[in-house]
Amino acid sequence: MRPVVCLITDRERLGREAEAAVVRRAALAARAGVHLIQVRERDMPDGALRALVAQVVEATRGTRTRVLVNDRFDVALAAGAHGVHLRGDSAPASRVRASSPPSFLIGRSVHSRDEVTRVTDEGGVDYLLFGTVFETASKPGLAAAGLERLSDAVVAARGLPVLAIGGVAGDTATQLRSTGCAGFAAIGQFAEVTENDLAATVTAALGAWDNSR
Repeated sequence: MRPVVCLITDRERLGREAEAAVVRRAALAARAGVHLIQVRERDMPDGALRALVAQVVEATRGTRTRVLVNDRFDVALAAGAHGVHLRGDSAPASRVRASSPPSFLIGRSVHSRDEVTRVTDEGGVDYLLFGTVFETASKPGLAAAGLERLSDAVVAARGLPVLAIGGVAGDTATQLRSTGCAGFAAIGQFAEVTENDLAATVTAALGAWDNSR
């Protein structure tokens, strides 16, 4: 089974005309086979964020990619996104689910086995994002959870898909499959390549998983 791959946006890494670059990269990634795009731009004003999400939704239309908004359920609804990704300190997923339209996708970040158990018991989520699995420059000084704790999280999730995040790149993605996780999310792996190389990076990420059997 191929992994679920999630691209997480970070316009601050993209230089000038960053919002336009986010939209272009979303379109390229969607056509290359990315399953989820999480728009994670916490510092943007409401109106600007809503406009950006709407553009990403339009840019990926006609593909299988689903667009999520980090934490902002209201913006996700207003912009026509396919779902929301909740932080660890966000509202309970069950509360969000009660106000969600049909087929709305809800994910949540988790960082320990105990948190996985609690969130799974509460219900309302479609997938979990566990990390930080490997050391990453985006969170300097944060100890990596490692593959064993990721495996424990997968077991605790009792069949709920778990995606790995944190330091996932070509050389580390191959290690994830043995944990039973459903796939991975990444920021730097997709932001630190040129637009011309983005599709190849997505293809390589999918291929690395397949070759790790």
